[in-house]
Amino acid sequence: MSWPMALGLALALLLAACSKGPEPGTVLDEALLAGRDGKSFPHATEDYFHDMDGAVALSPEEITGRNMWLVWTGGNDRMWDRLTNYTFGAFDLLKMVSSHPSQGYSRSNRWDYLGLVNEPCFDKAAGPDPQHQNLWLDQRSKDCAADPFENASKYPGVAAGARGKPLPVGSFYGEATGILGLRLFPNPAFDEKAAKEWDAEKYYSDPKYYNRQDLVRPYRVGMSCGFCHVGPSPVNPPDDPTHPKFANLSSSVGAQYMWVDRLFIHNANKPEGQKNYMFQLAHTFRPGAMDTSLISTDSINNPRTMNAVYDFASRMGLAKNLWHEKLTGGERDNKQFNDFFTSGPLTEFYDKASGTTRTPHVLKDGADSVGLLGALNRVYLNIGLFSEEWLLHFNPVVGGKTITPIPIAVAQKNSGYWQATEAGTPNTALFFLKAAQPDHLKDAPGGSAYLAEDTTTVERGKEVFADTCARCHSSKAPTPPADLALDPDQCAGPGYLACFKRYWGWTQTDGYKTQMRQIVQAPDFLQGNYLSTEARIPSTLLRTNVCSPLATNALGGNIWNDFSSTSYKQLPSVGTVTLNDPFTGDLVAYAMPAGGRGYTRVPSLISIWSTGPFLLNNSLGPFESSPSVASRMKVFDASIAQLLWPEKREHDSLLGNKVPGTIDRTTQRSEVVIPDGFMPDALQPLQGMLHRWFPKLVGSGSDVVLGPIPKGMPVNLIANLKLRSESDDLGDKAAQVRDVTEMVLKLKADLLTAPDNATDEQLRDKFANLRAPMLRLSKCPDFVINRGHYFGTAAFNQQDGLSADEKSFGTEPVLSDDDKHALVAFLKTF
Repeated sequence: MSWPMALGLALALLLAACSKGPEPGTVLDEALLAGRDGKSFPHATEDYFHDMDGAVALSPEEITGRNMWLVWTGGNDRMWDRLTNYTFGAFDLLKMVSSHPSQGYSRSNRWDYLGLVNEPCFDKAAGPDPQHQNLWLDQRSKDCAADPFENASKYPGVAAGARGKPLPVGSFYGEATGILGLRLFPNPAFDEKAAKEWDAEKYYSDPKYYNRQDLVRPYRVGMSCGFCHVGPSPVNPPDDPTHPKFANLSSSVGAQYMWVDRLFIHNANKPEGQKNYMFQLAHTFRPGAMDTSLISTDSINNPRTMNAVYDFASRMGLAKNLWHEKLTGGERDNKQFNDFFTSGPLTEFYDKASGTTRTPHVLKDGADSVGLLGALNRVYLNIGLFSEEWLLHFNPVVGGKTITPIPIAVAQKNSGYWQATEAGTPNTALFFLKAAQPDHLKDAPGGSAYLAEDTTTVERGKEVFADTCARCHSSKAPTPPADLALDPDQCAGPGYLACFKRYWGWTQTDGYKTQMRQIVQAPDFLQGNYLSTEARIPSTLLRTNVCSPLATNALGGNIWNDFSSTSYKQLPSVGTVTLNDPFTGDLVAYAMPAGGRGYTRVPSLISIWSTGPFLLNNSLGPFESSPSVASRMKVFDASIAQLLWPEKREHDSLLGNKVPGTIDRTTQRSEVVIPDGFMPDALQPLQGMLHRWFPKLVGSGSDVVLGPIPKGMPVNLIANLKLRSESDDLGDKAAQVRDVTEMVLKLKADLLTAPDNATDEQLRDKFANLRAPMLRLSKCPDFVINRGHYFGTAAFNQQDGLSADEKSFGTEPVLSDDDKHALVAFLKTF
């Protein structure tokens, strides 16, 4: 994700002024620097979270795996602390765990405002906590037992820097914060000098104090995987989501209610926060969705849902049968189950001799394709583990630097936290294999009232599902005819698209539909059915927004090079897709690149009644903050209606029906603010210089203020700008220089000549003149966020203006309203 073009100059100078840091591959993490290797971090065995996940009976290994998911942060508190500086003070997790009156949010309204899960056994802070440097932190309830993970004798923390003087070293699991998934750690930089300068009240209330790059906070906040995956149980929701019990919580349903824009902008509830362009950008993240490349930016605004994790056993069965991918080079450094088990079914997913892994497709674009353990381990890097190394491979948040891969071999050698993570994730996998079971509506309180359709309707829904949906959304299917040549080893990589098209053509035949109807009508159809094929669907068929399929972080030579398979990197181009001009609505042809991009992995429909809104960015359907069954069904009904009746979808506020959906636009005039406290000393004169150069874009105060950006601007027109060439081809580099030059010249000629009192409409008109160079520089020129997935609707067959690649999939039978209602009745039983 990138910043506005006007920020490019300022950031280039900022980054150039920074001293040269260490080289990748040469640094150790805080653990190894303190003499702690992976073996010194035993994963916790206490069954503290026993009541969660339906109180499922777990083995000792599975208990350890759940604990790792919920409380292991692997030293990532270092990165989250630094992220405050990378965002110029906008993001601050230490404030998010606080309840100071000036903030406007606290434990009391944390669920409604932030969508974060309050950990049971805590009370709201009544005042400053003298035991924690007068921070306003949640207090443990007196009638609750101690948190076993805070036991510093059993789980001794890493004695880095000033830890132990003046703050205790504590546990390597940190302290509970009162928010599940966030843990509190003493800051190694908080020495006696920092302690003398610390003022908790000013930290909460004085921008001149807390917007200082040299401010040392007493604590850092670490994040476990559970932060983005724990949520209220659909089948046992809390009576009051602000005060849940452990029995009301699930480890795997996903953070469906999290407001990431409010989380990442600490003052998003105030006018100055909403004027921050970073808020406008994060505001495109609908509740429950976020851009997982936010930090290791790929210059594409790409929010994706924090989806539920269900039925790993069936998912792994799919992987074994269908998804065989080749690993080469550093990809082979990923741990496989064979490294931990010498017998049993888990040893059947990797062949070391050929480098073939039978793998689930984990990310939305199917990029995580190196085996389940590799996918789990990568997540820890992405949330900050071994940030000493990871952050050397890119410029966090702002970009502007060529991204290089982080080698697994380097992490294995130089990070004690990574060593401990690789040793622990097999148990996390075992936990999910046991506990991540479907949540059925019939088992939810009052759920049977929503399943009142007659048997005839549900049976008709099964037929509709078999004919229209099952080819993508069932792991049970007919055996393909031999002449289709759908061998999983031959269909991986370069041959994938041709194989998929043969498969798709077969699913359009009466022979396939007859067999599929028999399978769907079997009484055990839903048992052990992942309700997805995990296939990578070409964007030319799906016709949803292509920003997710265009993500680049898993491509060869990029940050996640070692975590995507060679087969993924060899995927062919899906061809040309048809997009819309964000100013006129006119159709625009766009050739999708090869090398992994262009596909979306099929999501599972398990417990679909509880997982709305729909599409990978939560753009289909409304949001309800209540996790009750009634609210979930209200969202499901509205979301499925928009999916099956596309005419009910939201349309753009400016272009209306000229585009097939809505465009994320800035909600008010905004600007990029760099507080003077975050400017290096050598660059303090920069603000005045920029004001003289660009007086209409850069303010004259002490902070660097870049703007204005008018209300109603397509957010992704700016957010997806590619200001650096990502190609080694000299012709591509020359074209990049040409386009950037043209944009800068038009910027000076148009925006800088706007009147001082220009209206938003006048400013948008100026930006419209920049349309051509900005679209050429866009890494994703797709702006309509809720289009596509038209299967079973007349919209699929409306193909005027589409490319030959899009038309190559033919037409589809259009479902009647009765058929759609029958399908909905069947879906509710999933």
